[in-house]
Amino acid sequence: MKRALISDIHSNLEALEAVLADIRDQGITEIYCLGDIIGYGPNPCECIDLVMGVDLCILGNHDQGALFDPEGFNSGAERAIFWTRDQLENSRDSAEVRQRRWDFLGELPRSKRENGLLYVHGSARNPLNEYVFPEDIYNERKMDKLFSLIERHCFQGHTHVPGVFTESRRFYSPEEINNEYRLGSQKTMINVGSVGQPRDNDPRACYVVLEDDVVRFRRVDYPYEKTIQKIYETPELDNFLGDRLRDGR
Repeated sequence: MKRALISDIHSNLEALEAVLADIRDQGITEIYCLGDIIGYGPNPCECIDLVMGVDLCILGNHDQGALFDPEGFNSGAERAIFWTRDQLENSRDSAEVRQRRWDFLGELPRSKRENGLLYVHGSARNPLNEYVFPEDIYNERKMDKLFSLIERHCFQGHTHVPGVFTESRRFYSPEEINNEYRLGSQKTMINVGSVGQPRDNDPRACYVVLEDDVVRFRRVDYPYEKTIQKIYETPELDNFLGDRLRDGR
């Protein structure tokens, strides 16, 4: 098995296209997306169209926010969601194309279990909304509960911070493990990072390749200045949403 795991695209078309090209270059044909196709960025329709072609997509909280009323978002994220919804409703595409995008979002599952592996957006406990940050390794009660819900390994996104959580209360950033981790008998949670809005001080798009029992983190350069300019040109999107792309924050 060789599978690419992507997450948190956030309407960043340039990043998504670069990552999909990198996946193709490695001869990988199976792609799972862990949610948040949209939100924050300037190209929601185009990103949904591309993700509709992957093998599995999980519902993210921003995807749900576009479907229903956004809850728990800061003001900038909320404005971006309402603008995103307007784009989906009023794009120049045919009514059939617009409806197909809404149907796709509306049918996304919150989680997927297969062969001891769990795929979610947030966490095993709350697939849609719970963040699991590196510092949570010091929260024994939270870690115990999360790992009790995992059969073997859980793949997730949401924080935009890639890395490996082990049942023994360790967190490894990709840099600490030379971008590679071999799955064993110990339970793990793998955050696959963010394609469209990294937050680990590295502006490059991030995703994971899962090959048998080996997890590899990959970083991909993309023309983020092009994405930033699109955000600047969209009054409903805060400039900060573009600025942060330069620094990966």
